[in-house]
Amino acid sequence: MRITARGIGLLVAAVVLAGAGFRFAYPELTLLGVAAGGAVAVATVTAARRPRLEVRRKAHPDRVSRGDPASMTVTVRNAGRWGAANLLATDRCGDQVVPVPVLRLRPGTDTVVRYDVPTVRRGVVPVGPLRVTRRDPLGLVVLARSYGDSVPVWVHPRIHPLSAVPTGAGRSLDGRVDAVPHGSITFDSLREYVVGDELRRVHWRTSARVGELMVRENVDTSLPRIVVLLDNRVAAHPNRVDGVAESFEAACEAAASVVAAAVREDLPVVLLFVAAPESGVAEDDGAVGPLDRLAAVALSAEGTVQQAAARLRRDRLGDTLVVLTGPGGREDLGHVGALRGAYPSVVVGVFGAAEPTPPGAAGLVVVDAADGAAFAAEWDGVRRW
Repeated sequence: MRITARGIGLLVAAVVLAGAGFRFAYPELTLLGVAAGGAVAVATVTAARRPRLEVRRKAHPDRVSRGDPASMTVTVRNAGRWGAANLLATDRCGDQVVPVPVLRLRPGTDTVVRYDVPTVRRGVVPVGPLRVTRRDPLGLVVLARSYGDSVPVWVHPRIHPLSAVPTGAGRSLDGRVDAVPHGSITFDSLREYVVGDELRRVHWRTSARVGELMVRENVDTSLPRIVVLLDNRVAAHPNRVDGVAESFEAACEAAASVVAAAVREDLPVVLLFVAAPESGVAEDDGAVGPLDRLAAVALSAEGTVQQAAARLRRDRLGDTLVVLTGPGGREDLGHVGALRGAYPSVVVGVFGAAEPTPPGAAGLVVVDAADGAAFAAEWDGVRRW
């Protein structure tokens, strides 16, 4: 609740008039002071009366690619039994404020507002809550309340079609790298026997040597596994205009394009970030799938490529590694090149660099591109995975 300048002036006048009336024995001044104070008190009670409003939202759609149209429908219902709601209401949509008419809204009736959600930038656009401002008839007191929840609209990066998808490779037990045209089950590791394991999977020679039952763990190498590493460090994307790094936006579009191509071909794909998830990815805000994570990811000052490479070398999540970075990330290509032993195919995309990457940098396949569309064109021209 906030007292307006008019209300403050009237309250000060009430104190002065009442004080002067008592001090100099002028009952007329005292009466005026009491009346002014009573007006402020009545205004406070009037503004404090909470209207019963029900707010419903519906996004059309709630997930959209950058630049595609999206809208929000807000329905406000007067759930009170008497008295029409005569309020000033606004809805917050990202950085915009949208007026919602709630004037003379009778009990049991509702008003519907539909407006466009801005999708010119990738990100998560929070819509709501509804902000209702109530004033007294004299304009002495203003009280603002929030109604309804905030609904996110996920603006995904733009997806550029990729016709070429890495075929991948499977690693056999003796360390050789073999192409896998057909499905196969390959030995991966040994672990202790637990109740429920099939006895045919027991490795008897190792069990006799260690003195307890050991079971073979196998992996299916029938499909290539693609790992996409997005460099979301501030140092990798130093060029920013109005706080937006176009090289990072292009890298997000490339990551979305690779993920969409892998999903189209029913290939397993993993999306990772150089910086830790808590540095910019709102995974606890309803994010579902890699495209939502790409919509929510932001640049971070934390994390290094060396740490990310160490995690990738330890986990070995796939056989094809796609690293997407900016002009500031070319200094760390040596750490990426060291992963060729763990990942048979390594492709690097560099965005926004003033000059092309020297040929054969760290022995990697490097795709230089200005934006996501240029990356898609260059990607389809790569013949050496």
